[in-house]
Formats: sequence, C-alpha cells, structure tokens
Amino acid sequence: MSEKQELIAKMLEMQKKFIDYEHANGVEMEDYFVGAEGHPLHHFRQEYMDMANKLVDMAHAEKGSHR
Repeated sequence: MSEKQELIAKMLEMQKKFIDYEHANGVEMEDYFVGAEGHPLHHFRQEYMDMANKLVDMAHAEKGSHR
C-alpha cells in the first residue's frame, strides 16, 4: 500500500471513530477545538488537518502543480 493510500485509510478510520464517538456521546465545540488532555478528541482536529494538508501536497506533487 502506498503512503497516499495509507494516509487515506487512516483518515477514513479517524472519521469513523469520530462519528461513532459523536453518536454515542455528542460533541461539544470546546472538546473538538481544544479537547483537554486525555479526552478522545484531544489533538484530533490538528492531527486530521495535518494529514489532509499532507495529502493535498502529495496530490499536487503527483500532478506537478502547487498551491
């Protein structure tokens, strides 16, 4: 599996876990944006955004374009 495929798979798994958590517990905006240490959403947003940006950069490199 390529790095791009692994990244997409990890992002999809993160989405699934987020949706499952949201359905079971609901999500407070505070927890999503600044979840406390130990909270299941702690760093979720930043980690997901970093992976999404990396994926966009990989797609641009693949096509020879840039942002």
